[in-house]
Amino acid sequence: MAEIRVRLESLSRHYGKLRALDAVDLEIRAGEWLAVMGPSGSGKSTLVNLLGALDRPTAGRVWVDGVEISALAESDRVRFRREKVGIIFQQFHLLPYLDALENVMVAQHYHSMADAREAMEALVRVGMADRARHLPSQLSGGEQQRVCVARALINRPRLVLADEPTGNLDAENEDRVLELLRSLHAEGHTLVTVTHAPKVGNLADRRVELRHGRLSDLTVPSEEIERRYDEVLVQMWALIEDGRKPESRRIKVPDVVDNRRTLLGMVESGLIVASGPILEFTRRGRAEARDLVRRRRLAEVLFSSALRVPEAEMEDVACRMEHIIDPEVTASICSFLGHPRKCPHGRAIPSGNCCQLPIIS
Repeated sequence: MAEIRVRLESLSRHYGKLRALDAVDLEIRAGEWLAVMGPSGSGKSTLVNLLGALDRPTAGRVWVDGVEISALAESDRVRFRREKVGIIFQQFHLLPYLDALENVMVAQHYHSMADAREAMEALVRVGMADRARHLPSQLSGGEQQRVCVARALINRPRLVLADEPTGNLDAENEDRVLELLRSLHAEGHTLVTVTHAPKVGNLADRRVELRHGRLSDLTVPSEEIERRYDEVLVQMWALIEDGRKPESRRIKVPDVVDNRRTLLGMVESGLIVASGPILEFTRRGRAEARDLVRRRRLAEVLFSSALRVPEAEMEDVACRMEHIIDPEVTASICSFLGHPRKCPHGRAIPSGNCCQLPIIS
């Protein structure tokens, strides 16, 4: 098991009578992606400020990599911020009179010495090389946030803190920033993301919730777990159908960075067996996968031929429908469609008990 990178012990931060954080205990392991969820005013940003040594607690203690940062002198806290942590702010905090490259180099300067080549490499990584000489005012919100990511990473921090990193972005730029965070996590960075958005929170390994300064773990709803299991079963079926081995690395669970917990849950539920990296259906798992694939592909035929749903929307609608169509309705749809053999994408539709000749293609 990975070592503990961050530990909070009875951490509190009060502002007069307001208890922004109230006796919070928390451990974050190296390489973990933790999402801190909660409504505005719940203490999320206060927590980030304490983890990043930007503020001091009223009571309690904070350790990062075994160092009690809550007890450090101001000069040591500055050194800690330079060497150990990278912070991505919602409001960007770029210097308006410096271009993108120079903003990244400022962070280098505080750590060691500025290096234009290395700073440019950081901008290349976040897709901002062609905007390196533009001022913040000449960049969109998404572009400014990507510069902030480059700035946060330039000193190779052990801990990355992101405070509402997509809060001011449109959908396209949100996806770009989230993809950068996924890459950081895959490289082994420890991430703490503060967010109120479920889309962002669902990407993390673990979610906790802050309410009125108190912390609690967020469990994944049973409906969400079932949705994830179903998606794995369908992907395994498709891989086998294509003549490929259903290896765990080929399974992509939507909105999940690390699929290991999902696969372990499926093993424990008796749906699959894991032989090293190779996944295999149990008898029950194969039957459920077959039923899911049949329902989804029949739904695709229904929506494309009978209801004229546009092809771009068809698969998404069919995926949603597969969870609400029961076996009797499935048989009725199959009969109504004439027991089709293939879906609109040319894939075989598993036959059901209702399937009798004549069969149409």
